[in-house]
Amino acid sequence: MPADLLFEIGCEEIPAKMLARQLVDFPAFVELRLAAARLEHKGVRALGTPRRLAVIVKQLADRQPDLNEEVVGPPVSAAFAPDGTLTKAGQGFAAKNGVAPEALEKKEVAGKKGQYVVAVRNVVGQDARGLLSGLLTDLAASIAWPKSQRWGWSETTFVRPVQWLVALFGGEVVPLTWAGQTSGRASRGHRFLSPGPVEITSADGYVDALRAAHVVVDPEARKDLVRAELERLARSTGLRVRPDEALLAEVIHLGEYPVGVCGEFDPAFLQIPEEIIVTTMRTHQRYFAMENQDGTLANRFATLMATIVKDPAIVQAGNQRVIASRLSDGKFFVSEDRKKSFDAWNDKLESVVFQAKLGDAAKTIGHKVRRIEKIAAAVATFASMDAASVELVKKAARVCKADLASHAVGEFPELQGVMGRHYAKDFGYPAEVGSAIDEHWWPKGQGAALPITAAGAIIALADRMDTIVGCFAVGLEPTGSADPFGLRRASIGIWQILLSRPDWSTLWTPLFAATRDALAEHGVAIKDPTALETFFRARLRGIFTEQGIPAQDADAALAQEFRDPVDARARALACAKISKEAREVFKRVANILDDARGKKIAFGAAPDPGKFVAPDNVEHKLFTAVTEAQAREKAPRAARDYTKVFESLEQLRPTVAAFFDKGGVMVMDPDAALRDNRLALLSWFIAPYLSIADFRLLGVVTGDGSAAGSSTAKGVGAVARSKE
Repeated sequence: MPADLLFEIGCEEIPAKMLARQLVDFPAFVELRLAAARLEHKGVRALGTPRRLAVIVKQLADRQPDLNEEVVGPPVSAAFAPDGTLTKAGQGFAAKNGVAPEALEKKEVAGKKGQYVVAVRNVVGQDARGLLSGLLTDLAASIAWPKSQRWGWSETTFVRPVQWLVALFGGEVVPLTWAGQTSGRASRGHRFLSPGPVEITSADGYVDALRAAHVVVDPEARKDLVRAELERLARSTGLRVRPDEALLAEVIHLGEYPVGVCGEFDPAFLQIPEEIIVTTMRTHQRYFAMENQDGTLANRFATLMATIVKDPAIVQAGNQRVIASRLSDGKFFVSEDRKKSFDAWNDKLESVVFQAKLGDAAKTIGHKVRRIEKIAAAVATFASMDAASVELVKKAARVCKADLASHAVGEFPELQGVMGRHYAKDFGYPAEVGSAIDEHWWPKGQGAALPITAAGAIIALADRMDTIVGCFAVGLEPTGSADPFGLRRASIGIWQILLSRPDWSTLWTPLFAATRDALAEHGVAIKDPTALETFFRARLRGIFTEQGIPAQDADAALAQEFRDPVDARARALACAKISKEAREVFKRVANILDDARGKKIAFGAAPDPGKFVAPDNVEHKLFTAVTEAQAREKAPRAARDYTKVFESLEQLRPTVAAFFDKGGVMVMDPDAALRDNRLALLSWFIAPYLSIADFRLLGVVTGDGSAAGSSTAKGVGAVARSKE
């Protein structure tokens, strides 16, 4: 009968971030191993605390199913020699699949030409109990950790020294030995509150048995307990615990039985920027900041103990001493920084290397700041900012990196920009300059806030484009999944900023041009602009698909133009409104024109109505219909209402179909004059729509309204061809 499987590895304390990652990855890892072993189940659940990693498999089959399958091997010509004996390839195939050489069959295989060797495998399923010992041992040894260690004289590696193993299938112990430990049913309770062994009778009783021993093994239950403790502290103080989901996700893995405790610090520290206080508590001590009901920072904090103590006041006093020392350091850093100036820090940055491969004339942060100022000023001018606003942008760009040389940012790198905003105020700069210094680092991640002020947004664009273009110029572009300089993230940030400001949608081209010029003045030349365009296009395509736009629609729109992201998105969205019939008609016309170009036939951009000779005036009818369509499409094209444009195309479709099907027009007429004029007619008809999207990349609409028949590779190729 199926039964639940429990496997627990007990060890010394696992770092919180490693444990959190493993609790996410472990279930899928276990499922893969069970699938390879042909053991069915009804779900896998990972549990864990700093001292243990466990998995429960619900209703694991007690036996493998019998296996009856045909395995296709190499072609007969490769598996058998001319004399009929097996080649090495044939022998290897037979041995791999555990069949006798004489049992190999020769068959034709669907989808392949010729005969292939086939092995028929009949494997009797084994009892799960006989498999689990080896499976669990292999499972434990194969868990991937960022860092592992050895201990004692053993060659076994694990994240921390292993102290015990629990392995139960149903109520029975699964016998195994690994890392110097033998499995049993004895887990362990809390290190201080219940240090002895805890007997586990079955997987069903595992969580409750450990809870009785002051171990909350379920991470979700620990999270609920931490939230409850923070709420208790908030009620007892009349304050609010400032929400911090990232910190919460970490602290739940710091102990097995979280208990909240409060503390306070000298109110005099509130005179320094609150980001210093919050970051000090959060980063160094894992404390939660507390705030007054009006949202202002209070001189209190909340933290979690990993056990119940006799006198919480002692723990509170210890935490208060530690945070007082930390905050004193922060206060000292700010005090020393306020004695300096942005100019002094900029002088210091002249010798700090940003990217050595850019060369001696461009490699430092000082060089980069001067490029950012030049790029930002050019873009601000192109964006039609007034002279005062352009000067503000230049002033902010000149000091946007200065705080990197400050003591505070040196201690807390995550406060880059934030401290620049505070110091700008201290040094007498306009508030807009301080905001721009802070915001030019935005967005700081996927879904993060975008710059609010125009100056901050322009400097953010200039900074990112300088990094991307400079790295591409010296051969540091991303390869595969490797992107050590965060260029993909930077390019996504550029597109997100431009998409958020429709009035700036045409800034990509002047931004790129200004960056190219600024780098050229520093001796850095772009070798392959096409590679950069392809890189940016791919990032914009990714944004569109994340927003729910079908990939083929994004490809079709981006094949023609991508430098205006707002317009490209509008065109991609409109592609979904094109009917199957319209797509087919458009493709038919496009294929005729492509074929003509392939034959080196030259034809004009517009037809000559005087040369129309087809019966029933089908050429005149198409010419008239297209003329009317172009007239009614002027307003929607100007308004970027491409859905309306494609509605107009739908009205044209019957006329185009009649041109081909009822009019009997032979486009590729033997008379070159007629042929070229008809090709010009089709080109004149299709060109305005082709400027919106390349219909050739749009698949056929299926019955459910989705589309098929396009691929990313095809789209990228078409994009490249369209630029030639």
